[in-house]
Parts: sequence; C-alpha cells; structure tokens
Amino acid sequence: MNETYQSLIKRAQELTELGSILQTLTWDQETMMPSRGGPFRARQIATLAGLCHQKLTDPAWGEILERLKDADLDLWSRATVREMRRQHEKAVRVPEELVRELAETASLGYEAWVKARKESDFSAFSPWLEKIVRLKQQEARCLQFSDSLYEALLDHYEPEMKIRKVDEIFAFLRPKLSSLLEKIQASNRQPSQDLLQGNFPLHKQRAFGRDVLTAMGFEWDAGRLDQSPHPFCTGFSPLDVRITTRYSEKDFSSSLFGILHEGGHALYEQGLDPERYGSPACDAISLGIHESQSRLWENQVARSKPFWQYWFPRLQQTFAGQLDQVSLEDFIHAINRVQASLIRVDADEVSYGLHVILRYGLEKSMIEGDLEVQDLEAAWNTKMREYLGIVPSRSAEGVLQDTHWSQGLIGYFPTYLLGNLYAAQIFHQAKKSIPNLEENIREGKLMPLREWLREQIHRRGKTMTAGELIEDISGEFLRSNYFVDYLENKFGEIYGL
Repeated sequence: MNETYQSLIKRAQELTELGSILQTLTWDQETMMPSRGGPFRARQIATLAGLCHQKLTDPAWGEILERLKDADLDLWSRATVREMRRQHEKAVRVPEELVRELAETASLGYEAWVKARKESDFSAFSPWLEKIVRLKQQEARCLQFSDSLYEALLDHYEPEMKIRKVDEIFAFLRPKLSSLLEKIQASNRQPSQDLLQGNFPLHKQRAFGRDVLTAMGFEWDAGRLDQSPHPFCTGFSPLDVRITTRYSEKDFSSSLFGILHEGGHALYEQGLDPERYGSPACDAISLGIHESQSRLWENQVARSKPFWQYWFPRLQQTFAGQLDQVSLEDFIHAINRVQASLIRVDADEVSYGLHVILRYGLEKSMIEGDLEVQDLEAAWNTKMREYLGIVPSRSAEGVLQDTHWSQGLIGYFPTYLLGNLYAAQIFHQAKKSIPNLEENIREGKLMPLREWLREQIHRRGKTMTAGELIEDISGEFLRSNYFVDYLENKFGEIYGL
C-alpha cells in the first residue's frame, strides 16, 4: 500500500478517535452527567474541539493530499482521500477560536435549553440562541460557496444538496401533505383518542423495546439503550453504538417508536465495516440517508399490519389487561392516527413533513438575517397556525421542543424530510429485491431486511454520494413521488379516502 496513503490513514484514525471521545462526553452530558457539571463539561468539549481542529488543519495534510492527487488507488482509498480533502479544506477556512467558542457555547446552550424547556420559558433561552445564531453565521461566512449563507451549513449534513433543490422538493410536498391532512381529518373513520392510553410500567416498556430491537438485529454487545430528554443515537464506533428514548407511563407508543426510530440509526452505525473504521470513507453518507434508515424501520416496517400481526399478541401479553379488548385493526389505526399536533417527534407520517418544512424556513431565515431570534416564537406560532391549524400555548410545546438549535445543529432539519423521501424509495426497492419480505415481517423475521440494508447501504460507507447511492439502489434519482404515493396509498386505505 502507498506509504503516503498509510500516513493519511494513521492521521485520520487519530482524528476519528478524538471525535469519538468528544461524542462520549456529549452522550454523557445528555444521559448521565450531574446537573451542575455543565460549565466544566463545556470547557472540556471546547478543548477537545480545538485539538481536533488543530490536527485537521495541520499543513502536513495539504502535502499528503497533494501527493495523493494522482495516485492509483482503489474505490475505498479514493473515497478516503476525497473525504479527507473535503474535511481539511473546510477546516482551514474556520478559525480555531471560533471552533472552540462554538463548541463551548453549544454545550452551555444545551444546558440552558434543558432548563428553559422544563420551565417553558423561551426568554431564558433566547440570549443563548442569539449567540449561537451569530456564531453559526460567522462559520457560514467562512465556508460560504454560494449566495446563501445557509447552504454552507446544510452542506455539513447533506453534502452536495443545494438550497434550490430543497426549496423545490418542499414546495412540491407542502401542498400535497396539507391536502392529504385535510382529507384525513374530514374522514369519518377516526380512531379512538384514548386507545393507547393506560398505565404502562416503564420496566415493561423497556423489556418490550429491547425485544423488538433484538429482532431487528441490534447487537447488544456493541450497543446500549438509555433514557434522555430527547431521543437520539450516537455511534462511537461500529462496536459501541448508543441510543436513548423517553418514557411516559401513560402512553407506551412514544417510547416504543422512539426506540424503533433510533434503532434504525443504530443499525446503520453498527453496520459500518469495523475493519475500515477510522477511515473518513467509513461513515454514513449523509444525514438524509441516515434518517432514511430510522424512518424506514419506524414507519414502513413498524407501523405496518404485517409487523403487528406478529408483535401485537406479544404486546398484549406484556401489558396484560391493558389491551385485551383492542382489535389488531383498531390498534393499527391508532398507531397510524393522523392529527395535526404540536410535537414533531410524536407527529404522524403526514403532518411530520410540515413540522420539518416549518423549522427549515425559520432557521434559514435566522441565518440569512431575515428573522431575529426575538421574533422567533411569534414566527413559529404563526407558521404553526398556517401549516397545521394549531398554535402552542406553551413554549415547551412550540419553539423550545427541539434540542437542535441549542446545540448549534443548524442546517440539520431538512435532512429529516429528505430522509422520508429516501426511505420510501429504498423500501420500494427492498420489496422488489427481497423474496417474501412482507411474509418475513409478518413472521417476526426482520434480519433479511437488515442484511439487505447492510449490504446496499451500511457497508458501502462514503464510497459514493447520496444521489449516486439512491440511483444505484433504485435505478433513479431521488424522486418525491415514492413518498407521496406511499402516504396516499397507506392512509387512503386506513381512512377510506
């Protein structure tokens, strides 16, 4: 193997290991850290972020990458060099002081958000958000490559995706989603509002969630499930992947679908090739593709009738006496209930996209300077009324419900809806490619799907772009019609449209 390339790999592995340590500190902050540990943790995170930046901007990178410019390399090696060049060239444009300040502010901002959300007090969090937005604008100016500041931030999460494409997709989807939502709400087939309500002990919810994760192929010796204010997944390596959910004793479905969603992310992380880990090419292609895995498992699989033909009797046994009088059909209708609601993570498949479009528009306006943080809550409430016909009465159910802005993750939200599009197109192909997929799901056999996804997506790392991957899997570029058709067919049948 090329000696220069080996030098690149050694340096890249060190960066990956430092990044994993940084992620460990963040995971601990969100799950285990005592409440008073925030300020010191923020300094720890800032120090590590600065160290990673120093190593990534080392002039030796430029020399190594230049020597490899015309080298005869295989597919994985070419992808590694390409990704390393991308990371290095972006890093050298951002001052280390800004990197440290962003990392520390985001860590402290998260702590402020947790407290403000608990107290439903946006005014307590808004000064932190103002600072975060200002710092992200500075970062975007350093990285700007088009007329849009926001596009530079989107590129962190969905490389090569352009604002004009996102705007085009969302402009097409919004009226489709609104129209379908209106038709469903006007249907006389509405599920019982209290069908899923009851007294569901947390330890039984955890046990059932673990059983489903195990069937999906989650590897417990390489992962764990914990509790946090906002469900998430983080992968320190393919051999250490951690997910969280949040529980309510009154409603098991919130924690269960949180587990299924984050479990889909976890399978992607565990599916990366451990032998190649440390190479920048051995990573998820984009957050849109990552989100496709969580949405596919949560919705196309776990909200389907075949899935519950196997799991519903087991759910009834787990919560003996709670669901005995509920039929399978009524249960499936209940978990697929469509209703304009306040909370994004609990939203149904139809209205969920409207939540994402709303957040995308607001964060883009903040970064582009068209919306001040002090006006954000009013703008949020106005858009909620316009998009979903409801308005939150408390900040915790509105502008404070998501953690992303507190952590500086601006540019992230569009990937949630793009992930739904990817998921629909990927699952459409999975049904064509996997013999008896529906029958397997009906029998509780979920591993054939996991193995197909692992082969088609997870193991391939970043050897291609998201656009190239979706075309390779399905034979087409990303198209919105697969998602729209999926929603219209599924909910047309459920609601008799």
